[in-house]
Amino acid sequence: MTAKAKPKPEKQPTLVMKFGGTSVGTPDAMSQAAQIVVVARRDWPRLVVVASALAGVTNLLLDSASQAAQGGLGSLYPAEGQLRERHYAIADALISDAARRVQVKQDIDHLIGNFLSLCQAIAVLGETTPRALDAVAGLGERMSVRLLAAALESRGVAAQFVEATQLIVTDTHFQAAHPDFNVTTRQTRQVLDPILAQGRVAVVTGFIAANAEGVITTLGRGGSDYSAAILGAVLPSDEVWIWSDVDGVMSADPRLVPQARTIPQLTYREISELAYFGAKVVHPKTIRPVIEAGIGLLICNTFNPQHPGTRLIADDAAHDNGKVKAVTAIHGQRLITLEGRGMLGVPGVAARAFAAVASTGTSVPLISQASSEQSICFAVPADVAGQVVATLEKVFVQELADRDIDRVWSTGNISIITAVGAGMIHTPGIAGRVFSALGQAAVNVIAIAQGSSEVSISMVVEASDAEMAVKAIHALIVNGEA
Repeated sequence: MTAKAKPKPEKQPTLVMKFGGTSVGTPDAMSQAAQIVVVARRDWPRLVVVASALAGVTNLLLDSASQAAQGGLGSLYPAEGQLRERHYAIADALISDAARRVQVKQDIDHLIGNFLSLCQAIAVLGETTPRALDAVAGLGERMSVRLLAAALESRGVAAQFVEATQLIVTDTHFQAAHPDFNVTTRQTRQVLDPILAQGRVAVVTGFIAANAEGVITTLGRGGSDYSAAILGAVLPSDEVWIWSDVDGVMSADPRLVPQARTIPQLTYREISELAYFGAKVVHPKTIRPVIEAGIGLLICNTFNPQHPGTRLIADDAAHDNGKVKAVTAIHGQRLITLEGRGMLGVPGVAARAFAAVASTGTSVPLISQASSEQSICFAVPADVAGQVVATLEKVFVQELADRDIDRVWSTGNISIITAVGAGMIHTPGIAGRVFSALGQAAVNVIAIAQGSSEVSISMVVEASDAEMAVKAIHALIVNGEA
C-alpha cells in the first residue's frame, strides 16, 4: 500500500504595495502610510512594501552632485543639514524605541556620509558619470526604507528593510537599467520568501537595483512603480497597489481642470497611453510586468484611503462604449518638419530621418506624415530641438543642396493633447466632436496622430492653447458627449 502524497500547502495571498515620495515625505505622511500597512496586514499574510525616497530628496541629491562636478562643494553642507533634519524628524516622531531610533539615525548618518564622499569624488573628477549618479540618486530610498520599517515595528508589525540591490538584477545601462527577469525571479524569491514566511513585512527600496557585479543601478526617474511591478510579477503577488497623493487616475490634470474626476476603471492599454502621454500617476514601464503576470493593479490615495481609487483591468475584460475617458497633455515640446517635393515616393527618407534622431538619444512621442509623402513632422522635447535640426541638416545635406528637401525646421513650443478611451475608433463621430470642441474654443490644431490601437488620438497645439484644449475636451467627457 503506497503512502498518500502530502497535499501541497495552499499559496498564501501576497500583496505588493508601493508608496511614493509624498506618501512618506513627512512624519504625518509616513505615519499614514504605516497605518495603511497595519490595516492591509490583517488581510494579506505575505506583504511587500516598496518605498520611494522622501519627496524632493532625490532632486536634492542629484542637484548636489551636479554642483559638485562644477566645483560647488559649498552646497553640500546645507544639503547634508536638510537630509539629516528631515529624516531625523521622522525618526523622532515615529520610532518609539529609543535604542532602535538611535540605530536608525546612525544608519542615516552613514548614508549621508556616503553621499558626501561621492560628491567629493565627483568634485575631484570634475564630472558626473551615469554610474556615479545612480549611486547618489539611490541614497534617498535607502534612507526611507529604514525609517518605514522601524515605524512599522513601533506599531507592532514585524518588518525588515531590504535593499533591492539584493533582488532586482539589471544590465549596466545606468540611469535607466533593464531587469533580467530570470535572475531577478530567483534572487527575489530566495531573499524575500524566508522573510515573508516568518510573517514579516518586507520594506524594499524602490527605484534602485544592481547589475550582475552588484554595482548600483536605477530603473529611471519615477521607477519605484516599476520596482513594485517587477517584484509583484516575480514573486508572484496577487495584486499590486500604488499609493500616491491623488484619488486614482483622473480624467484630466486637476490643476488645470478643477472638474476632473477619478476614473473607476481603465484597461491596461488605456493606462499605458495615459502614462506615455504625460499622466504622472504610474511609471510607463509599470504596466508590462503586471499584464504578463496577470496581476491586479490598483491606484489609491494615501491621504484618502477610503476612496476606491482606480482599478486596472485586462483589455478583453472591458465593456466600453468607445467614449473618451481622459485627456492629458505633454508640454515643452517642439515639432520638427522635413518637407520638399523631392521626397515624394523616395524610399528611405523616414528611416534615415529617425535614425538621425535616434543618434542624438532623443525620444519621439508623436509622428505625423501627409499621404503625399511631401512632409514628415514629429515632436521632440524643446530643449533638444536645435540639436535634432542640426543633425538632420547634416544627414540630408546633399538633399538640401539638390532641393529634394526644401528645409528642415522647428516650430516654437507646442503641447501634445491626447484623448484616451478604449474603442474610440469604432464609435462614429468621436473625433468630429473633439475637433468641433477645439474649434469652438478657438484652438488651432497643428498636427494630428491616431494609431491603430483604437485607444487614443493625439493633437498638436500651440503651447499657449494647451490649457484651453484640455478644458474643451474634458467638457465633452463631463457632459457625456465624447
